[in-house]
Amino acid sequence: MNVYGIIGWPVSHSLSPAMHNAAFKALGVKALYGLFPTPPEALKEAVSGLRALGIRGVSVTIPHKEKILPLLDELDEVALRIGAVNTVVNREGRLYGANTDWLGVYQALSERISLKGKVVVVVGAGGAARAAIFALKEAGAEVLIYNRTLERAEKLARAFGARAFPLEAISRAEGDVLLQTTSVGLKEDRSPVPEEVLSRFKVVMDMVYQPLETRLLREARQAGCETIDGLTMLVYQGGEQFRLWTGLEPPLDLMRQAAEKELEEQKDGKF
Repeated sequence: MNVYGIIGWPVSHSLSPAMHNAAFKALGVKALYGLFPTPPEALKEAVSGLRALGIRGVSVTIPHKEKILPLLDELDEVALRIGAVNTVVNREGRLYGANTDWLGVYQALSERISLKGKVVVVVGAGGAARAAIFALKEAGAEVLIYNRTLERAEKLARAFGARAFPLEAISRAEGDVLLQTTSVGLKEDRSPVPEEVLSRFKVVMDMVYQPLETRLLREARQAGCETIDGLTMLVYQGGEQFRLWTGLEPPLDLMRQAAEKELEEQKDGKF
């Protein structure tokens, strides 16, 4: 049986095992996906362990997406340009790094709106924002980055040909799409964007998915915007991982159902 998993710190609340194991079962793939909790100081040993144990592939989550790059044998061009890896494929002992996060963002947004020529406001300038901005620029969008630390936003803007603004200027923001990439709203009723700003946008997407409808999305829906939850992006990027690992077409609807069920069980305290 082939073994896959997720490395990160922490990983106990990851929805990826539920998603991928449901997909393996549905398609009759003899494989198992588990949790590999990996503190930062153990990353190098963990990567060596993937080779030694013949682990066929892993998802990579925070805080390892950037630190893992020099530990791999090969990187695809997109992972290099983004500067982060979220997927590792073990090809007969050689570890290949890829990034499917950007595809998750692209597919989630492209379902609702053509991004070419559109103005997209991105809130945040962390790792999640990097992949998102890459996706937006590839699609031909104009990107405006708003972040608490302006210097970080400016660095990201220079890297991807975007414009940077301090987060306190968000009250003046306007555009076609608003994309929230920070952890604000995760398991809390907070939003980084004032409610009165939201009516200036057609589509609002939040990368947070716990809860599925964050305060930002609730207020955006009430303002008449189309909304996209963070689970949509998670499922799409997971589907691309599944395709890289198995060469098979991922059962996206089933993966979404499995992730939603796991979210509900976590909310109810059933672990």
